[in-house]
Amino acid sequence: MKGRAVLLALLTAACSDKSGGPREIAGADPARGLEVARKVGCAACHETPGIAWPRGAAGPSLEGFGGRSLIAGRFPNQPDNLVRWVRDAPSMAPETGMPATRITEAEARDVAAWLYTLQ
Repeated sequence: MKGRAVLLALLTAACSDKSGGPREIAGADPARGLEVARKVGCAACHETPGIAWPRGAAGPSLEGFGGRSLIAGRFPNQPDNLVRWVRDAPSMAPETGMPATRITEAEARDVAAWLYTLQ
């Protein structure tokens, strides 16, 4: 059992981003991103910091997203990838349960900027 705990700790550390702080997206506004996340209903599927209700569980929690090195466990957590994922996840991973959204590129950049604040 102790070996499993050590393995889990190592895997968690390997998936964490060591960049030293939140990523920034030029021209994007994290506060607007939170409002877009509220508007489009991200919390219907994800436990979402800053949104008390609903508290979805179909998708992973967004808590600590800014410290993750991968998006959906497979794509490097870089701004261009995240903006594309937020707008149209199925174009990157057709098998995903995350739907494409009807948000603009600017709104997706704001959402990505907000997600990067979640440490």
